[in-house]
Amino acid sequence: MSYMTDRKRASGLGSAKDGTEHFWNMTVSSYALAILTPLFIFTFGSILGAPYAEVVAYYQQPFPAVVAGLMLAVGFMHFKNGARVLIEDYTGGNMRHWLIIGVTCISYAAAGTGLYAIVRLAL
Repeated sequence: MSYMTDRKRASGLGSAKDGTEHFWNMTVSSYALAILTPLFIFTFGSILGAPYAEVVAYYQQPFPAVVAGLMLAVGFMHFKNGARVLIEDYTGGNMRHWLIIGVTCISYAAAGTGLYAIVRLAL
C-alpha cells in the first residue's frame, strides 16, 4: 500500500508547460504548408526539365524564388518540430538529447543550404 498522494505520483509525468507552444507551432506551419505546397508545385512544376539558363532566369523573378525559399524554410522547421515530438515520445535518457540536437542541426543545415542555393540562383 502506497501512501503517496495523487500529486506526488504524477510528479515528473505531467505537463512540461510547453505542449501548447509545440501544438501551436505545428498548427501554424501546417496551415502555411497547405498554402505553400500547391504554390510550390505550380511554380516548380512549370520549370521542371527546362535548361539551366532558363531555370536561372525563372528563379531571378521574385515570386518563384520567394515561394521556394518559404517552402524550404517552413518545411524544414515543420520537420524539425515533428521529429522532435517523435524523439521525445519514443526515446529516453541521454540518447533523446543527442537525437534532438542532431535533428535540429540537420534541419537547419538543410534549410540553410537550400536557401543559399535559391539565393545563388536569384542573384
